Amino acid sequence: MKQVLKARDLRVRQRKRIILHGISFELTGGTLTGLVGPNGSGKTTLLRTICGFLPYTGLLRLLGREVRNWPTRDLARNLAVVRQASSLSFDFAVAEIVRLGLLPHKGLLEGHSKCDIERLHSALAQVDLEGFASRRMHSLSGGEQQRVYLAQALLQNANILLLDEPMTHLDVSHQYRFLHVIQELVDRGRCVVVVFHDLELAARFSDNMLVLQEGHLVAAGSPLKVLTQSLLSDVFRMRASVHVTESGQTGISYDCPTDL
Repeated sequence: MKQVLKARDLRVRQRKRIILHGISFELTGGTLTGLVGPNGSGKTTLLRTICGFLPYTGLLRLLGREVRNWPTRDLARNLAVVRQASSLSFDFAVAEIVRLGLLPHKGLLEGHSKCDIERLHSALAQVDLEGFASRRMHSLSGGEQQRVYLAQALLQNANILLLDEPMTHLDVSHQYRFLHVIQELVDRGRCVVVVFHDLELAARFSDNMLVLQEGHLVAAGSPLKVLTQSLLSDVFRMRASVHVTESGQTGISYDCPTDL
């Protein structure tokens, strides 16, 4: 698979405090990487750095080019972000939010073609929001808003997709539907990075995992390699047994928080 993202000795400092401590990894197309770690471990900082929002030292290359050297518009054509649903100051229509995914591909005064509109409605259908184009964002639940942002990313059609805790507001059925849509993108060669809070979902859907703790990359590899009893205890302070399910996936059976 083609290398999409590469980091070597990546460091991020904010207000004299080091947030990321010299982390290194490589991600390829056609893979879903689960990014996990306790609160404050640097997960969102890493995503923001990949997006070009934060200064860094070390090497961080997207498609062979340093992230800091990408023009903003070109970067947006190759990288899409699904953020957590948040309150909007203005009550946009759903279609207006989703259409933002077309901005990197359009000229300043270029309108929307019939094909663009068809793709917009197709993106909404993929996230189970068919018929929602004219709905107002303030009328939607948090989970529905989250799926609107995914539809926007689908329309953007980027090579790499970053998702920051995308299942936060979703019910169980839509969590799985959401992740199956993401898996279809992976199957078509996209490189996807998802911040997970739920380790079982991370184990089930991730091809690879990156585990951050206090800004350090403490483990990387397949879920079966990464999610050991000792790591769950040391990093997440949980007692758990790790096993392989009949379908070959990594399963986790939790006990209780450790008293370490």
